Amino acid sequence: MGSVEKVDLDFDEEVPFSSSTNPGKVHAFQSETTNNMLSSVNLASSSIFKQVGIKPIRSIYIVLIKAKINMLLPFGPLAILLHYLTGKHGWVFFFALLGITPLAERLGYATEQLAFFTGPTVGGLLNATFGNATEMIISIYALKNGMIRVVQQSLLGSILSNMLLVLGCAFFTGGIVHYEKVQVFDKAPAVVNSGLLLMAVMGILFPAVLHFTHSEVHFGKSELALSRFSSCIMLIAYASYLFFQLRSHHNNYSSLEEEGDGNENPDEEEECELTKWEAIGWLAILTAWVSILSGYLVDAIEGASESWNIPVAFISVILLPIVGNAAEHASAIMFAMKDKLDITLGVAIGSSTQISMFVIPFCVVVGWCMGKPMDLNFQLFETATLFITVLVVAFMSQDGTSNYFKGLMLILCYLIVAASFFVHMDPKNSKNTFADIVLAESANR
Repeated sequence: MGSVEKVDLDFDEEVPFSSSTNPGKVHAFQSETTNNMLSSVNLASSSIFKQVGIKPIRSIYIVLIKAKINMLLPFGPLAILLHYLTGKHGWVFFFALLGITPLAERLGYATEQLAFFTGPTVGGLLNATFGNATEMIISIYALKNGMIRVVQQSLLGSILSNMLLVLGCAFFTGGIVHYEKVQVFDKAPAVVNSGLLLMAVMGILFPAVLHFTHSEVHFGKSELALSRFSSCIMLIAYASYLFFQLRSHHNNYSSLEEEGDGNENPDEEEECELTKWEAIGWLAILTAWVSILSGYLVDAIEGASESWNIPVAFISVILLPIVGNAAEHASAIMFAMKDKLDITLGVAIGSSTQISMFVIPFCVVVGWCMGKPMDLNFQLFETATLFITVLVVAFMSQDGTSNYFKGLMLILCYLIVAASFFVHMDPKNSKNTFADIVLAESANR
């Protein structure tokens, strides 16, 4: 027989061989090709199966199970059960505090995932809105209940916690990990944030001075009017800061991010684990759950203060902010250990700037809309604490370097602040101002 030039295998491919070719090789090739086709079909079907059936389960696993801090999630429902079964405010407050902690961290995670699909402007607005969502929700619930001092002290405590405790722990751990060198960061963003914080101190200081010097044109009314006017100015200043950072001088900030990305290990690069709509859905779910728990948390504050024999000021300034700053605390330390102090300062001091220039004025405006006399008179003790804290952090960051000793000093300063509020209690008639008059009149009506 003559030699055969080709054999059609019916796999859309022709394999040449001669009569001397071993037929077993042809069958092996057929078997291998068939297996490859079957494996491709299996991969395609498994991919479709994941998209249709497994993806929601994977999303639930990533958000609610994967992170170790989610072990605290069951304490939220437990707090609600205790509220209705026992009515012991101390335990309700404690378990609600534990239950909100992972929710605050997961809110930050969902915001980061959504930022993968947005531009820098929208991403900045998302960080401003959801980065401190826990503090805003707790503050709105407290405002609704007329607990103005709790709102003021909890927001003040968030600023103090971010600037002293969070930044101090980040400097300390970063200095320990990189003890052989001096860590450096860009001074320009730190100076801009320090300027905004000093502006916030100015806005908070003048209503307090106006009240305690009894120099108001209209007693009580001038203080409240000045607070609302200053709040609108602070919101305008913060919006201008966002435009400055994200648009007009975006290159100054993006160059730092590119430098950080260039030094990052490719194996450690962040990956997008959620789709856009999954991230939006989880933001809505987590915000709703934080809102529910915040109601029980705020209702139990005064009862917890009485049962534990702890001042409300200490609970508001020290305990509540630790929960709201859980996400900032973890991320700031992580970036400091990776020698990315520019991002660390953006997380710690940037969050303080958001609270002082956005959240506090926002709460004043919301209280205005609610008919609640929320003002910027934080009292002399709290205002002096904020002013000294801003000065200390400004001096610590003016040279653009960091080490573990600076971090230790900031942590020790926070311990002094915590001890001060542990022995501090508002005088009974310390704020017999127009705010109390309005509340009394509304209650009589």
